[in-house]
Amino acid sequence: SSYAVSRKIEPFYKGGRVQVNRDGKFMFCPCGSKLNIIDVETGALHSLQQDDEEDISSFVLSPDDEILVTGSRALLLKQWNWRENKCVRTWKAVHIAPVASMAFDSTSTLLATGGCDSTIKIWDMIKQYCTHNLKGSSGVVHLVEFHPDISRLQLFSSSIDYKIRIWDLNSSKCVAMLDGHFSAVTSLAFADGNTLISSGRDKICMVWDLKTRESKRTVPVYESVEAAILLPEKGDFSQLGVKKQGLHFVTAGSKGVLKVWEVATAACVYTQSVPFESKEEASERSLTQCMLVPARNEIVTVSVEHNIVLYDAQTLQLRKQLAGYNDEVLDVKFLGPGDSHIVVATNSPQLKVFELATSHCQILYGHTETILALDVFRKGLMFVSCAKDKSIRVWRMTKDGRVICVAQGLGHAHGVGAVSCSRLKESFIVTSSQDCTIKIWNIPESLTSKAKAALISSPENLRAKVTERGHDKDINSVAVSPNDRLIATGSQDRLAKLWSCSDCSLLGVFTGHKRGIWCVQFSPVDQILATSSADGTLKLWGLRDFSCLKTFEGHDASVLKIIFVSRGTQLLSSGSDGLLKLWTIKTNECVKTLDGHEDKIWGLHSNKQDDMVVTASSDSCITLWKDVTEIEEKEAQAKQEEQIMKEQELSNLLHEKRYLKALGLAISLDRPHTVLMVVKAILKETDGRKHLEENIVRLRKDQKEAVLAFLVTWNTNSRNCHEAQAVIETLLKHEAPDSLLQYSGIKSAVESLLPYTERHFQRLSRLLQASMFIDFMFQNMRLADAAQQEDM
Repeated sequence: SSYAVSRKIEPFYKGGRVQVNRDGKFMFCPCGSKLNIIDVETGALHSLQQDDEEDISSFVLSPDDEILVTGSRALLLKQWNWRENKCVRTWKAVHIAPVASMAFDSTSTLLATGGCDSTIKIWDMIKQYCTHNLKGSSGVVHLVEFHPDISRLQLFSSSIDYKIRIWDLNSSKCVAMLDGHFSAVTSLAFADGNTLISSGRDKICMVWDLKTRESKRTVPVYESVEAAILLPEKGDFSQLGVKKQGLHFVTAGSKGVLKVWEVATAACVYTQSVPFESKEEASERSLTQCMLVPARNEIVTVSVEHNIVLYDAQTLQLRKQLAGYNDEVLDVKFLGPGDSHIVVATNSPQLKVFELATSHCQILYGHTETILALDVFRKGLMFVSCAKDKSIRVWRMTKDGRVICVAQGLGHAHGVGAVSCSRLKESFIVTSSQDCTIKIWNIPESLTSKAKAALISSPENLRAKVTERGHDKDINSVAVSPNDRLIATGSQDRLAKLWSCSDCSLLGVFTGHKRGIWCVQFSPVDQILATSSADGTLKLWGLRDFSCLKTFEGHDASVLKIIFVSRGTQLLSSGSDGLLKLWTIKTNECVKTLDGHEDKIWGLHSNKQDDMVVTASSDSCITLWKDVTEIEEKEAQAKQEEQIMKEQELSNLLHEKRYLKALGLAISLDRPHTVLMVVKAILKETDGRKHLEENIVRLRKDQKEAVLAFLVTWNTNSRNCHEAQAVIETLLKHEAPDSLLQYSGIKSAVESLLPYTERHFQRLSRLLQASMFIDFMFQNMRLADAAQQEDM
């Protein structure tokens, strides 16, 4: 009856510099106006959220991991205690444009900020003031670094004029300019006190001697370099082509490949192998950043597509990969024998496979255009993807969790928009395309037997067994029946059709939807087909006579996906308004509406155990939902039992005349009527007024507040106004006006009490007058009576 969000995979990085803390456990990623802190092991994240909602333009973490400073478009600098998500202080950056770069010195006491206003400011973090204002750069200062030897008090910076400036902090003057690059300088690395390596977008790295301030050597890298990092002197890097002593460095840039260079010979001694063709010019694969994490012996790279990869520093073996941003998610399915992974089609030619336990993400290359749909075979090891490049690909997960492409098929004339796998065995695939055709592809034995599948080096080519023109417009959805004998298709032409699997002959047509059909699904238990449409309805159809059995109305927008859950007795549907609805088929009612996304939900899939659902949406979020029906039922039952126990206890207390305890319990149960009964019971006693006063005075302040709220309601009824007035009297008598004013809700209570109390008073006055009149009448009657007797 209910699902709750168990986990969200959201975009956590949208560009900018990433930083890793000293022990390599946490990674800091800017994401718009937030700064996300990710636990590298588990992928769990928490965010530092700014109040002003301005984007973060740069941030830096001090070398001792203690101080985190962010700079935003609002021209403010903020210092954070990042472990507790607290902003410790905020001060004006004094720059007249946003801060573009920041750096701490090695002692974590000085902070340099390079601004878009071509000035550099230096801040003393302990005494909290600005110590230097360095002018003279031209344009945006996008790089600042302190010399690692703090006794020299030198700062290095670079800006739009491609020169590297050296500032002496004793005199606040620029003492030298290293001129050699012909494009932006992207990184600086200090080898020892007197050697500096700089990388640039002019496809070279330069080695500088800081004594003579001359260039020692130029290393042509043949690609635009975004980062150069030095390999440590200690450690065995022989697998990366390091044969001799001497300086070696790693470059990352537009080709998307890490390379190792030897300074002495300016030669490339190692090039990383990657699963895609590397291009000379910048593309999605390009790397924007590269860092060394000595504590964990790792190299971290960041790509233009916001993928963050952690490699073993000595072998460049991939250890972990995190996807920072998914763009629109078009489809998602559970994967793996125990549904341990999910495979995601984002708005790109690459597939992403997430391991749910660790957030590790594999990226699968193969398609050349956006992937549109996915389907997984029953065992969860093989799956199929189809894309705009008119092709389908079959993928298989190996025992160690790696995914490889084992087959591909070409044949459609347009993009392939929907795909469905055979249900019983891994025997065939059905696809449908914008060319209005459906194709059935047989899967050769060689792919399904595990022994042979392990030996596949290049993907096999598949041929379509049958092709059939199915509809007059785009086919949006295709499904295979649980017994592998039938195929259903749903199209933009408002029709769903049923086909025989063996020869693709048409068996029948389902007509009734007023708009295009987005999704078709067979019931796992009955001979029923479910369809969902852009007209906002879901329909169930009988497969024998093609009649509409039920219609579910409730979505205000197109219904994009449907699945059967709870063993075929319920339907879960997702709409283009970001809502999920759970329907019970028997009663035709919507049991629950879940609001989990901001935009169209394109992906919806449940796991084999039927207790988890994954949804994916255009808002680039992937949400995992857990079936919490049992948990909620248990909680409700426990609550009910507790209620009954307390009520029993209450009646016992009243019976034993232990009024103070009874009052306390009735208040905790939030039962105004019961509290009233207790008050009435107290007032019935001899000396009731006195007892009531004693009991009310002994209540705690929060209990008195509750009683005050209750008596406002009692006071509205003339039957209960006497008890209410008795309690009010006690409160006014024993509480000072100041302390009464501290009560929560006192203002509204007084406002509600006044008019009714006045009314009760008027009523009592009338009653008094009336009683006087009765007395007067009675006296007169007595007088008349006496006179009559005298006359007689």
